[in-house]
Amino acid sequence: MTFTDHTHDPNLSSWVESANDPATEFPIQNLPFGVFRRKDQPDTPPRIGVAIGDQIFDLGGAVEANLFEEIDPEVRCALAATTLNDFLSRGRDAWKSVRTRISQLLAADHAELRDNSGLSEDLIIPQSDAEMLLPAEVGDYTDFYCSLHHATNVGSMFRPDNPLMPNWKHLPVGYHGRASSLIIDGTPVKRPMGQTKADDGDLPAFGACKLLDYEYEVGFFVGPGNPIGTRLSMKDAAERIFGLCLVNDWSARDIQKWEYQPLGPFNAKNFATTLSPWVVTLEALAPFRVDGPPRDTSGGSDDPPMLEYLKPNDEASRKLGINLTCEVYITSEHMRAEGIAPHMVSRGSFADMYWTIGQMLVHHASTGCNMRPGDLLASGTVSGPTEEARGCLLERTWRGQNPIQLPDGSERRFLKDGDEVILRGYCEAQGAKRIGFGECRGVIQPAE
Repeated sequence: MTFTDHTHDPNLSSWVESANDPATEFPIQNLPFGVFRRKDQPDTPPRIGVAIGDQIFDLGGAVEANLFEEIDPEVRCALAATTLNDFLSRGRDAWKSVRTRISQLLAADHAELRDNSGLSEDLIIPQSDAEMLLPAEVGDYTDFYCSLHHATNVGSMFRPDNPLMPNWKHLPVGYHGRASSLIIDGTPVKRPMGQTKADDGDLPAFGACKLLDYEYEVGFFVGPGNPIGTRLSMKDAAERIFGLCLVNDWSARDIQKWEYQPLGPFNAKNFATTLSPWVVTLEALAPFRVDGPPRDTSGGSDDPPMLEYLKPNDEASRKLGINLTCEVYITSEHMRAEGIAPHMVSRGSFADMYWTIGQMLVHHASTGCNMRPGDLLASGTVSGPTEEARGCLLERTWRGQNPIQLPDGSERRFLKDGDEVILRGYCEAQGAKRIGFGECRGVIQPAE
């Protein structure tokens, strides 16, 4: 089975010149979806668009211009909406047909839009002229804990003799997050207030978080849902996942330490979660899909047998690992004032996760939980086997014991006011065009 088609051809180019720049995140092979509003028209409804180079292709406008006449009328209506939810509900055949048509319209050798300068100027908008919005109305947000390296590192800090909980290798562990505090790339993040307790204190205190952290995660949006009381199979999984984005699950570690037993994360996580604005579709990621991590159940390791409902049972469900490189950068306020480039703190790979996106979705629905179009699931911190691949400061500095040195001479154990965290992600594979996810940024503001 192959997941690629002519839209992935690495030799394909676009008449949108910036899409042919070798450094672009958004070549014609990518075509991620997002929701935007023109900055010079702040009172107009949002539009669905696709990133192409440093531009946006306005899909709502393209529908109005009759450029999608061969597409099903209900799908056309979904493209003219103000969020992606209706389009997500239409399923893979609709997603694929729209991707094929967009690729055709933007291809260098296709004249229909290329040679209509008036129409192309209306429909192709510089990203710099657009305000990006959340891509979907997220009804439910669930956060997982699916990196073996992250779970082992964090567990060993608090339970050195038994870092993994007994259930960890049997199921994708998760918790229900807060959908109302999902924010888009570039939105400032206010340092949270909360209740904490010092190790040597008799009573807790209320005040500003002192141990503020980021977590590099990868999120994915659910497409067609399932009725309450029904389950999803591993064969269903790839058909129900629309696409992926970057997620910064900001975490107040001192608040978390005091509150998390017995019910897990609560106020330590609910104050802000930042999303990148572009959703890279599973179609675009076809050349970068890889098998989930191997499991040794021969007795040579402590990997337990996988329960039947979580076993990949065809190539589509096996290849739901994604070869995505995940980078974190930090800039201090002083660095930005002096024009010092962002400092890379870590680089890891999403392919190192113990559980795949398919297994996360299937386990979530295994009780009969009804998933809905636009639901967001996030992976948990993406961490790898080396220090440089650890996806949060808690791990990277080992609870603050090994601070990171920044180029301006300052050091970081946890985040300070004025710090900006930048998440970046990209996919590379032999014989495929490199594609990117853009950025997921946030600047820390003082508590109030």
